[in-house]
Amino acid sequence: MPDSEHTESEYIIEMLHITKEFPGIIANDDITLQLRRGEIHALLGENGAGKSTLMSVLFGLYQPEAGEIRKNGQTVKINNPNDATALHIGMVHQHFQLVEVFTVLDNIILGAEDTKLGFLQKKEARKRVEALEEQYGLHVDLDAKIEDITVGMQQRVEILKMLYRDNEILIFDEPTAVLTPQEIDELMHTMRNLAKEGKSILFISHKLNEIMEVSDRVTVLRKGKYVGTIDTKATSKEELSRMMVGRPVQLVVEKGPAQPKEPILTLENFSVPSHLHKGDAVKDVSFTVHAGEIVCVAGIDGNGQTEFVQALTGLERSSGGTITLCGQDVTHASIRSRSQTGMSHIPEDRHKHGLVLNYTLEQNLVLQKYYEPRFQNHGFIRFDEVRTYAEQLIEQYDVRSGQGPVTIARSMSGGNQQKAIVAREIDRDLPLIVAVQPTRGLDVGAIEYIHGQLVAQRDAGKAVLLVSLELDEVMNLSDRILVMYEGEIVGELDPKTTTVEELGLYMAGAKRQNMKEESA
Repeated sequence: MPDSEHTESEYIIEMLHITKEFPGIIANDDITLQLRRGEIHALLGENGAGKSTLMSVLFGLYQPEAGEIRKNGQTVKINNPNDATALHIGMVHQHFQLVEVFTVLDNIILGAEDTKLGFLQKKEARKRVEALEEQYGLHVDLDAKIEDITVGMQQRVEILKMLYRDNEILIFDEPTAVLTPQEIDELMHTMRNLAKEGKSILFISHKLNEIMEVSDRVTVLRKGKYVGTIDTKATSKEELSRMMVGRPVQLVVEKGPAQPKEPILTLENFSVPSHLHKGDAVKDVSFTVHAGEIVCVAGIDGNGQTEFVQALTGLERSSGGTITLCGQDVTHASIRSRSQTGMSHIPEDRHKHGLVLNYTLEQNLVLQKYYEPRFQNHGFIRFDEVRTYAEQLIEQYDVRSGQGPVTIARSMSGGNQQKAIVAREIDRDLPLIVAVQPTRGLDVGAIEYIHGQLVAQRDAGKAVLLVSLELDEVMNLSDRILVMYEGEIVGELDPKTTTVEELGLYMAGAKRQNMKEESA
């Protein structure tokens, strides 16, 4: 394309009056988004606001019902991701699109292979990738398999994939959801470098700190509609959250000091076997959670937290140690027995362990109670009672869905699925709540609500064991922080006296306390 055409428009990409509908919902309602050359443009909105849908339209995964897309002022038609790639548009999805058993290099060149007479030119490809690594400071071991590298490294592979295809418009969909603080800093640095090199970046997020730090402009969507575009320098986190949710939002958790009482959960020398290797994924962990406090197990994903929670809640077997709950040894008890002794569980994977996706909302809300006398009579479910109970929880916890209690869980947005699980587990009114990543992927409005619920439970004398990868959540919500690194508790920190940087060092294994002496 001649240079004269390049300079005609100050915008490299324009999405004008885009409308995208799904059955019963308008996901994008007449949205206009304009991306300047060389800028980092953030797209902000609640869960279900239509951010990912809009980017999927730009990447050719969806076709809009109305509107047009222009590149350099010229109208373009993007029927599929190959058309997007031909227009130099690339996307890093929230869930990485990588082949786990392939090497890094194979993943980068997959689908864009250089061949000569039908033979793969891997040497040339390697040279090109090495040059890109050097140019952008994105170093990854090209011969490592994807399954053996960290999530942060996998993200670098996704970025290198885009650069290898000469993409000039880069879409990042929630890129920091699974990263450590240090990795997030590196990613921000990388994004700035890419913009300096002339790349134009669209950055979907609902983390206000990151948007304030790295973006030039922000476009806000709410309930599928365009709210406005503003210069980041001219706004504040409070203003953005108000635009995003439509009301002022408490960004900091308001809570008084904890009043810990009797021990509810005690773990002694607790170990859990690993699925990946012969040793243990969780090694010799001991601690106590008291009534009236929120204790958080923090750490980088993949350091044993998942195995720890599964063995604690009875989904997996432990390989050593004891669990005492409300004074009873439940080390070998069944899941229902632990539950009846006093443990409720907000699971990490809401689809796998939190909901039966093809059941209705009301069926999901009584999953833990259907056998109680209130909901059954001689083995027959009392459907009127189930409906009444579900309507009460939906109202109390503001669970939004298309058809109320009879909505199929699968059709609800992630945020509302999460609210349904939180409602079910908190309403059971048990002494211990095990909350794992309770706000993963949620927007500020839903986070504010769920944090408020957990603090209310603590103040009502419940013990809360929080397992989280979100640093803001760890610092804001906990009364004590236990850091898990490679299956061991390597530090106990007080959120009032520690810093995010210090927490990051413990999480990365660069710092540790001698927990045996401390607990002695």
